[in-house]
Amino acid sequence: MSQFNNVTVDKKASVYFDGNVTSRTVRFEDGSHKTLGIMLPGDYTFGTGDKEIMEIMSGELEVQLPGSDAWTKITGPQSFDVPANSSFNVKAKTIIDYCCSYLK
Repeated sequence: MSQFNNVTVDKKASVYFDGNVTSRTVRFEDGSHKTLGIMLPGDYTFGTGDKEIMEIMSGELEVQLPGSDAWTKITGPQSFDVPANSSFNVKAKTIIDYCCSYLK
């Protein structure tokens, strides 16, 4: 899906890691939401509440998922799943354009 229809977008950005990661929330009529964001090159640790699907639209990163010592290379367009109530590590090699879906 390359676009979302009939949505509301929060104007205020969420800003993390001294401005190196930003996102905006997209809200759907059914009450679900996603975030669209940009991640600058760097190393980051993210925490989850809900299960997440991270779609990497463009860019290259390595991800270390919960319970694994291995790093997996992700090149957009590609996605990966992250369990609820966990954390994961990212090494962004380039500017990352991403879409994060939250599953309840």
